[in-house]
Amino acid sequence: MPDLRVGDRQWSVAASSNLLDALNSAGIAVPYSCRAGSCHACLVRCVSGEPMDAQPEALDASKRQQGWRLSCQCQVVDDLSVEIFDPLRDGLPATVESCQWLSPTVLRLRLIPERALRYRAGQHLVLWTGAIARPYSLASLPDEDRFLEFHLDCRHPGAFSDAARLLKAGDPIRLGELRGGALHYDPDWHNRPLWLLAAGTGLGPLWGVLREALRQDHQGAIRVIHVAHDNSEHYLAQPLAELAAQHSQVQIQLVDAAHLAAALAELRLVSRQTIALLCGHPASVEHFAKRLYLAGLPRSQLLADVFLGRS
Repeated sequence: MPDLRVGDRQWSVAASSNLLDALNSAGIAVPYSCRAGSCHACLVRCVSGEPMDAQPEALDASKRQQGWRLSCQCQVVDDLSVEIFDPLRDGLPATVESCQWLSPTVLRLRLIPERALRYRAGQHLVLWTGAIARPYSLASLPDEDRFLEFHLDCRHPGAFSDAARLLKAGDPIRLGELRGGALHYDPDWHNRPLWLLAAGTGLGPLWGVLREALRQDHQGAIRVIHVAHDNSEHYLAQPLAELAAQHSQVQIQLVDAAHLAAALAELRLVSRQTIALLCGHPASVEHFAKRLYLAGLPRSQLLADVFLGRS
């Protein structure tokens, strides 16, 4: 049985044990969200030894050279010594600029990082408050917004969202791994129809992508569909309406959950050159995707980002 070591602690684990499970079952608290190698909340650094990594491509080469691994994707096959990601040591310091409720359940969190962060609209960033970590999509626009903006769904209890309710301007917070994400704007889409379909706070990253497209003078028609539980949860209704008033190619459709099926049934593809970006919880993204496939959208022209429930 291989030995696993963290600091002064050392214990034996069954061969091929999942590294994340082995650490958490021994009381070494390692946060996680997706267990699929996407969120990057479960980073650990190998000090000695090497685990079997199911997704070596999930981390960039520089991170891997520094010894970082995603513990959820690793198996302990030989003796292994690791360090847990420490947000105070390894994270980028940031300060809460503001917390504002945009609806009864959506909290807008704006952060000022200690140094400028290079990112693209639609990427994810792991946020740390104390020992609690959670990946969130960026809703801000690089090189234009001076803050990093996140839209937090606080409808259900969750470790991070519960802690975020207590944050106030000036509070410290730490930033972890920046992730690529599936959503982005490609300048090659300049003249193509662009559909942005979001459920709940899935609108956050698409809000950034929409503004990036307009900043790059996108000429094709842009259709934005936002699905919410009820009308009070269309939390960006006014800013979206203002953008549509300024840009004639932008069309906004706000749909409540009770009328989602009818709204999707009415979707008609006006061009097979359409690009569709989908974001939200799995069921909503699946509904969007199925309807777009039936409407004739090629799979290669659909990009989707799924929000997982653990918070």
